[in-house]
Amino acid sequence: MRLSREKVNLLSHLVSDKLASMDDVEFIEDRNTIRLAVVDILMKWLKKEEDIDKAARHKIEGQKRGIPEGSAEWEILFRKYYEEEMRNIV
Repeated sequence: MRLSREKVNLLSHLVSDKLASMDDVEFIEDRNTIRLAVVDILMKWLKKEEDIDKAARHKIEGQKRGIPEGSAEWEILFRKYYEEEMRNIV
């Protein structure tokens, strides 16, 4: 999933606001530092997701015969390789 920088910022505000509203959570750092940490985590995960997407596409391109993107076979292989790559990072 691709998220714009604006959406990542919006999510970071929502997460930090939600954490601040919880009685069991006490911030040691100021709220903006927490929000920026959330941005950093989200950006790292988005980068990993992008790398996984590229790796899955590369595996499909490495097939002996060309498989057109968008075909049912391509979608099945993409899902298979994507899940394989996800298992490797978890």
